[in-house]
This record gives sequence, C-alpha cells and structure tokens, in this order.
Amino acid sequence: MAEGTRLTLVCEQCHHRVVLPELNHRERAICPRCHHTLLTFKRNASERLLAFSISAFVFLALSLPFNFLTFKSSGQKHSIDLPGGLSVLMENDYLSLAIITGLATLILPGMVLLGFITLGLAHLNNARTPFIKRMFYWVRALLPWSMAEIFLVGTLVSLIKVTELADVAIGMSFYAFIGFTAFMALSMSNFDSTGFALWLHEGELPPPKPLEEKQASGSIQRTWALLLTATILYIPANVLPIMRTEFFGQETPNTIIGGVITLWEGGSYPIAIIILVASVVVPVAKIIILCWLNLSVQLGRTGSTQLRIRYYRITEAIGRWSMIDVFVVAVLVALIQMGNTLSIFPGPAALAFCAVVFTTMIAAMTFDSRLIWQHWKQLP
Repeated sequence: MAEGTRLTLVCEQCHHRVVLPELNHRERAICPRCHHTLLTFKRNASERLLAFSISAFVFLALSLPFNFLTFKSSGQKHSIDLPGGLSVLMENDYLSLAIITGLATLILPGMVLLGFITLGLAHLNNARTPFIKRMFYWVRALLPWSMAEIFLVGTLVSLIKVTELADVAIGMSFYAFIGFTAFMALSMSNFDSTGFALWLHEGELPPPKPLEEKQASGSIQRTWALLLTATILYIPANVLPIMRTEFFGQETPNTIIGGVITLWEGGSYPIAIIILVASVVVPVAKIIILCWLNLSVQLGRTGSTQLRIRYYRITEAIGRWSMIDVFVVAVLVALIQMGNTLSIFPGPAALAFCAVVFTTMIAAMTFDSRLIWQHWKQLP
C-alpha cells in the first residue's frame, strides 16, 4: 500500500466498517470498536520480509546436516541431528509423533518461509497472479501451525532436565536452529496479511459476506463439538503416562502432573512452573474460556464485549504453547537411547495431549468472534 492512501476496511473480528486515516511509517490502524489491529504500514516491508525469510531459510538448511545434541552417560555417548531425532521416534513405533514434530518444527515453517520469499519477490515485481493469491492464502492458513519457536523452548527445557542425568553437548545445528527461529520471528513480524491482501486486490478488498443465522448456528455447534472432544481427550492425556523412563531394566512411567511434581521436588522450580502452566493451566483455561464465549453468544448476551474479545484473543495467542511438553518428550526420546542402561520412550498420553492442543486450536478458529458483537438470533 502506498503512503497516504485512504481506505475503508471491515474489521474481521467485529465486522465494523472503518475509514482509515493516512498512515505514516510504523503507524498502525486499530479498529475503534474492538481494538483489533487492521493495518500496519512500514516502508520497505517487502524488502525486509524477503531478507529475513531468506536468512531464516538458510539457517533452517544449516540446522539439518550437523550435530544437534550429544548425550553422555556412564561412558556411553549418543548424538542426534534433527532428521536423526525423527528417525529415532519412528524406530520406537511412534511414527505419528515423528510426523507431528517434523511438520510443526521443520516442514511447515519451511513452507511458510518459501511462501514469504515468493510473496516478497512477487510484491517487488508487482506480479499479481492466481498462483500468488493461492500462495498468500496458504501462508495465512499455515502460520498458526508453524511452531519452531515452541520447539526451541521445549529443547531448552529438555536440556535443563537432562543435565540432572548426565552431560549434554550442544552441536552446530542447535545454534543454527536458534538463528532460524530468530529470523523466522522477524519474518512473521514483517508479514502484514492485510497489506498483502490490499495489494493483491489492487487497493480495494472485496466486501465481506454478511453473517447469516445458519452460519452463526453452525459456528456455535462446531465449537461445542470440538470443545467436548478436547475435554474427553484431556482425561487420558493426564491420566496415562506421557513418557516412560527405563533405568537398568526398571521402567518408570511419568504423567504430566507427575513430571511437574518431580521437577519441583528436585528444585527445578522455573521449569516445573513452565510445564505446569503450559500443559495444565493453559489447556484447561482455554477450554473454559471458549465454553464461556460460546455459551454467551448462544444465549445472545450483549454485554462485556471488550472483556470477551480480549479473552478470545488470549486463547488464540497462548493455545499453541501447550505443545512445549510434547516437544520435550520428543527431544528426550530422540536423545536418551542407551539401551537397558538409560532410555526414554514416549507414552500414549503424548498423542492424546497433541490432540487436545490441536482440537482447542481448531475450536478457537471455528468460533466466529463477530458473534460477540452481533446477536445471532437477530441476524437478517
């Protein structure tokens, strides 16, 4: 979008029509009704997006071939690279966990970066083609499922837990992955989806479809179904072991709560709090908040709109971070394989907890935030 352009946009979260003022460099337009950021204007945004995305992709490529972590215990040593870690998961008959980890940390972030590079080049060359439009919508759809930064935090948590058992050495790929994560975050911060949509539609977005009663009712029903599924899955995710530790032939199952208690008793208070918040507090809070929001719109409540939209955005922002515990398990299983001396294996709760996280994420996407501002029983 060129500087000084005056536009009319419809807020995607509350369906309020807003006439935007002229934006200067680093200024953003905010919806006066729900305070959602409508548009951010930055000079040379495409150039920065392209530079950061290429840098992130290079670091991603460098994080694959070299040693990631090395575990040393009782005279034995086990080293892994990122592809090798996924192979260890598959060898232990946990193909699904390997696929989830590989998609969320490597494949989908790589696809998003390729999409950023393609969109940046197309914008610089003013190439509005049907392929570029499809690429734009695919990038927006894949962004929530790109979890490289969450995997990095999970790896750091794993390192703190592992150092209590033996020595751990960090390889070149680990540092490259840090660079990849940092530049990935910079790329995402410079990707303005509304700005690209305006460019693709030559400065005028098509009018959004009005919210109909059938659509509103479908949103409410789908959200209830997903929340019920997440609630049911949350029971085995906490009751069953999320991983099993085998030490000199003696097997010890570990549940999520059990792991938190063990960390706390061992003096690792910050890590215990992180796991407790990410794996227990966040999923429960997200289910409760979404149930409250869905019930409020179903009953046609019109009050507390600002409070409800604020909590809705919180659920969107924090839901992905519950995957930390799953990635901790994936790293520990891949790294600690010393035969009968010391080995860690994933438990059935790992997949159940993945399903809880994904189901609640989809429930937040299914919930139509416009219903907070529009009584669905009074829709035309």
